[in-house]
Amino acid sequence: MAESEKITINVSVVDLGSVDLLVDQGFYGSRTDFVRAAIRAQLDKHADQVDRIAHTKTMAIGVVKIGRRDLEAAARRHERLKLQVMGVLIIDPDVPAALFTETVEAVQVYGSVRASGVIRKVIEAMSPSE
Repeated sequence: MAESEKITINVSVVDLGSVDLLVDQGFYGSRTDFVRAAIRAQLDKHADQVDRIAHTKTMAIGVVKIGRRDLEAAARRHERLKLQVMGVLIIDPDVPAALFTETVEAVQVYGSVRASGVIRKVIEAMSPSE
């Protein structure tokens, strides 16, 4: 299995009891297996919509890794990047916040970001408030 991220969900006690009953009866190996199967079923159901939206937004899908050299090259070209990722955005730990701010105009990630605490704060500041 590919790398995974941990999520926390709240469900009613009746729903949780139903899941536990299915696990107890052998339909699923664990609560986690049930939740993964449910998520996969919904993603399969909406796969066409996800593909259409992701391609309309010219979004990178998968793992995107940005390093200091990438940003230095963008700075030399006087280019401001708009990073749109569905998956994982990894910013190398040696990327200085000043360089990131200079070269990255916007960040939108549907998934997770792996970056230093300083870069995470810069990204949070770029994010539109909801």
